[in-house]
Amino acid sequence: MLYDCRSLADRDRGIAAAIEAVRNGELVVLPTDTVYGIGADAFTPYAVRALLDAKDAPHTPPPVLIGSRHTLDGLVYSLPTAARDLVEAFWPGALTILVQHSASLRWDLGDDSGVVAVRMPLHPVALEVLRETGPMAVASANKFGQQPALTADEARDQLAYSVRTYLEAGLAVDPLPSTIVDLTGDEPVLVREGAIGLDKLREVVPEIRESQVA
Repeated sequence: MLYDCRSLADRDRGIAAAIEAVRNGELVVLPTDTVYGIGADAFTPYAVRALLDAKDAPHTPPPVLIGSRHTLDGLVYSLPTAARDLVEAFWPGALTILVQHSASLRWDLGDDSGVVAVRMPLHPVALEVLRETGPMAVASANKFGQQPALTADEARDQLAYSVRTYLEAGLAVDPLPSTIVDLTGDEPVLVREGAIGLDKLREVVPEIRESQVA
């Protein structure tokens, strides 16, 4: 079912339907401040697997989206100062951070390295859903190897009935991917430069270096 969140009545119904779907272990497509994402409850392993199956993607750990900065404290044992500074400056927004998650978390994202990619998106519809569902595993809403969807309708063309609820909010404002910074080592490393440039990051954390991996 696709709900047009540009209509107030449809938005309320759509958000309620998306929250219910996530709580039931089903998949949803929702807008973010970059491209549209396909999401599932991060703590329901079969839902995370269904997400990857829907994309026909290699089973690599999907990023986790959260609806509040405070949620981050519940996911990590100890957050580096650089991570706190970047979050304060760029969240909600197009910054993904790689951090060591707490060993006590009962989730299975497909990787036992203890590292998780976390982001708080700057989109009111996504935030409203996330604040009710809690952390969601979210990947770009497209089949593996195809272009990321810039609308929910484009996502539905690719993902069809594998997704329970589609939330349409119009064309993605900024199709650039999020910037990724690795904060698991001794110094912050820029893994991918996306919507937030290196110069902007260094205004907050000057010691960020670029990855040497091509």
